[in-house]
Amino acid sequence: MMGRRGLMYPYHLWMLLFTVVPLGLILYFALTDKTGAFTLANIRQAAQPVYLGVLWHSVWLALLATGVCLLLGYPMAYILVSSPIKYRNMLVVLTVIPMWMNFLLRTYAWLTLLERNGLINGVLRWLGLPALQILYTDYAVILGMVYNFLPFMILPIYSVLMKMDKSLLEAAEDLGADSFTAFRRVTLPLSLPGVYAGVLMVFMPAVTTFVISRLLGGGQYMLIGNLIEQQFLSIGNWNFGSAVSVLMLIIILLTMLVPGKYREEEGGMLI
Repeated sequence: MMGRRGLMYPYHLWMLLFTVVPLGLILYFALTDKTGAFTLANIRQAAQPVYLGVLWHSVWLALLATGVCLLLGYPMAYILVSSPIKYRNMLVVLTVIPMWMNFLLRTYAWLTLLERNGLINGVLRWLGLPALQILYTDYAVILGMVYNFLPFMILPIYSVLMKMDKSLLEAAEDLGADSFTAFRRVTLPLSLPGVYAGVLMVFMPAVTTFVISRLLGGGQYMLIGNLIEQQFLSIGNWNFGSAVSVLMLIIILLTMLVPGKYREEEGGMLI
């Protein structure tokens, strides 16, 4: 017993050094001034309308990107599960391959696609259509989020669908359910844990990103990730940057609690 408990010590040490201590430092800087004295001025400043507007804009874009990822990711995960075994592994690898490339390079690639003389506008001109100003807009930022984070939506849903007991679908069909009813009453409810996991895995990096908004947004507006980066690296105001980080952490925690509360109220009932 003591040997098994000893195996947990490295994990506890890791969590202490890289989770508890950093969070403690963020809270310390958020609740102190430059002299180390306790103050709530940083929190009050972070709650000003101008910064709350930045936070809301970040959350709104992250929600839109998460919704698009869900609309695209669920059918793609379902197609992967329904594919023949000899093709399934290849399709999964094709889904994961973009993640093997550096995140920054993937985002830079969209600059050449979306710019005024880029590939997309080149195709539109060839078709006789007017060029579009996509780069440096919210649409470009959402597109970059969807492209980079879509695999994080597909894989959790795929994993849950793969583990689902197929005999439940057969039982539903034996009871007279058509394909749509079997999906609505069996497949969809059982796949909700994967949906919840995918939503969290997409929303959290989307709401905190600063590389995508800087490159594809052109720095014309600021998201919460850019604000935090600016406070820490450019201005050097760690106290205010930590206060903004605390507000963002609260938002993320709320997004994690809502699905859990929903599952408890649902109580495992089928839709």
